[in-house]
Amino acid sequence: MGISRDSRHKRRATSGRMPIHQKKRKFEMGRQAANTKLGHPRVRPLRCRGGNYKFRALRLEAGNFSWGSEAVAKKTKILDIVYNATNNELVRTKTVVKNAIVLIDANPFRMWYLSKYDIELNKKKVEESDAARAAKKTSGHVKAKIAGNNKDRVIDPKLAEQFNSGRVFACISSRPGQSGRADGYILEGKELEFYQKKMDKKRS
Repeated sequence: MGISRDSRHKRRATSGRMPIHQKKRKFEMGRQAANTKLGHPRVRPLRCRGGNYKFRALRLEAGNFSWGSEAVAKKTKILDIVYNATNNELVRTKTVVKNAIVLIDANPFRMWYLSKYDIELNKKKVEESDAARAAKKTSGHVKAKIAGNNKDRVIDPKLAEQFNSGRVFACISSRPGQSGRADGYILEGKELEFYQKKMDKKRS
């Protein structure tokens, strides 16, 4: 029996059985789920209706993640799947799906933040960055630019705290089984608070 997306096999609203008057059609075809896992990238092209292509990701390990409040996106590694509202099995089997909450490597964002604001977000590396700053000569123009950037600088304290561990929570917003990519955004504000509560509840 194939995977089908028709509604002929369903019953009426009154729970009566419907007569099946035609066979399955190609346009009602369904396919097996991709069940994208964490690992070395493995993406398969899939010819679809109209000669279009879907990209079925079977394994992925990185994606482009955006930091909304800073309006910046960086390619970074996905380290772990930590929460899924749909099913705990998807967390246990490390399946990457849309809206999964993942842990990503914070270093690309930390380095960008350091270059823009001259502020080290990881407290463990403050001494190291201070020494590098002292050794490096900076022009007055660059100093003025950094000072200008710092005027409007705002960062969510809960997010800033995560940078100390070198990992931040993010949400997958693309569909890996359809587009072959695991892109998303960093969680912050109320959304981060919400998912942290959910994860704490699950642990306890």
